[in-house]
Amino acid sequence: MKILVVEDERKLADYLRRALTEHGYVVDVAGDGREGLYFAQETPYDLILLDVMLPGMDGFQLLRELRKQSRVPVLMLSARDRVEDRVRGLEDGADDYLPKPFSLTELMARIFALARRNDPANLTDAHTNIVRVADLELDLLCRRVYRNEQPINLTVKEFALLQLFMRKRGQVLSRQTLAEQVWDINFNNNTNVVEAAVRRLRAKVDGPFERKLIHTVRGMGYVIEVQDAEC
Repeated sequence: MKILVVEDERKLADYLRRALTEHGYVVDVAGDGREGLYFAQETPYDLILLDVMLPGMDGFQLLRELRKQSRVPVLMLSARDRVEDRVRGLEDGADDYLPKPFSLTELMARIFALARRNDPANLTDAHTNIVRVADLELDLLCRRVYRNEQPINLTVKEFALLQLFMRKRGQVLSRQTLAEQVWDINFNNNTNVVEAAVRRLRAKVDGPFERKLIHTVRGMGYVIEVQDAEC
């Protein structure tokens, strides 16, 4: 999942980048409104965290311009907590509005809620943070993974990789897509970072179990699904 943070307060921007990266997200940061609009128009993001008070172009202006061509989920962040400001943000097209200061726990919960709202087909229970494929269960909020009720310990990148697979259940994901979405790098045929990571993930998720869920589609990439022969 790729997130754009548009925030001119450097310390907060750095904090958000670090926290979101530690949760497995790929993060870009823009320091003013015009830069944020350029990023949002040039790169497909899964979510935008948008400050209201920005130099060059404020968050409301940026949002109005963005909504002319994109429905990417936008969570507005602002120290202005007046009702009229929140109403204005929502009327201009924001999906949610979070007053500053905020806790990281609440921010992450709202991010998960927006992910559920905008990707409902890939979540087994639309009212929880749980994603399931067969007996594989991923808890987005607690960042835990279970297979047949047995806990599986994953690294940050392994969790991000599995989360992407499970959110896109049944879709073949190319090596290029995985490299861009999980590592934020341009795929190079000479690098085996994707293959190595998928191999390690398979060893943990599929290795101890008879039913295999992560499959290679030759010449195309990888997919997570319950294949008919294994049903």
